[in-house]
Amino acid sequence: MIFDYLAYLVLALLVLAFLASSVRVLREYQRGVIFTLGRFTGVKGPGLIILIPFIQQMVRVDLRVVVQDVPSQDVISRDNVSVKVNAVLYFRIVDPERAIIKVENFMAATSQLAQTTLRSVLGKHELDEMLAERDQLNADIQQILDQQTDAWGIKVTNVEIKHVDLNESMVRAIAKQAEAERLRRAKVINAEGEQQAAEKLVEAGRSLAQEPRAMQLRYFAALHDIAGDRSSTVVFPLPVDLLTHLGAARATSSDTSAAEQPDEATPQPVARRLG
Repeated sequence: MIFDYLAYLVLALLVLAFLASSVRVLREYQRGVIFTLGRFTGVKGPGLIILIPFIQQMVRVDLRVVVQDVPSQDVISRDNVSVKVNAVLYFRIVDPERAIIKVENFMAATSQLAQTTLRSVLGKHELDEMLAERDQLNADIQQILDQQTDAWGIKVTNVEIKHVDLNESMVRAIAKQAEAERLRRAKVINAEGEQQAAEKLVEAGRSLAQEPRAMQLRYFAALHDIAGDRSSTVVFPLPVDLLTHLGAARATSSDTSAAEQPDEATPQPVARRLG
């Protein structure tokens, strides 16, 4: 009787072991690469998967996007500047068969390839391009990685450069360069403003030259503005043109007065009455 119970118990354990080794459940984002006696026989999943114990083996593959940090790399730019650059890599498996069969460890292979590609691509550019054209550099690195990992069934979706670290001397040099650039722009803007102001003054001079009385009105307006200040002493230059016009007006007035009055040196006729 006891032997019968032991036999049933052993049989139940064997059945449980058989089910445990033959039944697999894969989630929606998982796939199973099936090998039968070492030979690839297909990709299954998701859901319930039944395997033949000791004959079939399954390798789970995750199809979700993998975020991988690329360690800092020492890069020498085209203008011989040494910098440290790190990045973030986003990729996912699109072909589980090739990801398992074509490469031994796709995670390590992708990481090493990303490091070498990062150094190779950035070494072809100058420091200013690394700092100002990150989007273009990200696109170039992503395209190269995607082409090389396509044989492994891996799709590189994005590459983002995180940090470009410089030494202190280079940071100071860049700060001086930026300050010099700001001063240059300020001088250019000032020169352009002076040029525009000079052009406007030339136009104003031409307009005033066409009508001399307009210049007198401008002087009077300036005198009115100065009179409104609180200064006790006002030095106002009197234009020569104004003196000329005033002199001409005074001469004209004198001539008119002289013509109206009789000349004293001229003898006047005297009327005599004869008796």
